[in-house]
Amino acid sequence: MYEKRVGRAYQRDLAIAMVVYLVLLFGTILYARGMADGILRTLLLVSPIVGVVLLVWALARHMQRVDEFVRKFALENMSLAAGLTAGLTFTYGFLETAGFPRLSMFAVLPLMFILYGVIACARAIANRE
Repeated sequence: MYEKRVGRAYQRDLAIAMVVYLVLLFGTILYARGMADGILRTLLLVSPIVGVVLLVWALARHMQRVDEFVRKFALENMSLAAGLTAGLTFTYGFLETAGFPRLSMFAVLPLMFILYGVIACARAIANRE
């Protein structure tokens, strides 16, 4: 019962964060192009970070709510994903100097989330056996 309640609270917090992010992102896309350079345009362009901060807040709250085993497992997965992301992005930086195309920094966070998912699935499968 507690796990379901915690899961629903996390899904609610995550949904709110994503809605805020998407609203700010689409607002930025719609309005920033037509604006003159300046502080107001800059603030508008960075406003989607509010949704990212809410996402981090949702994750932190979820980590506080779950039991020690789930917390340990999730933090290990995050650590592995962060380490792999750092290694891959650093390696790709060397490849860029060898002529590979430049990648946007926007690729880093999705890469880390994808690696987290792959690691979590692989570890869950490995622990079943």
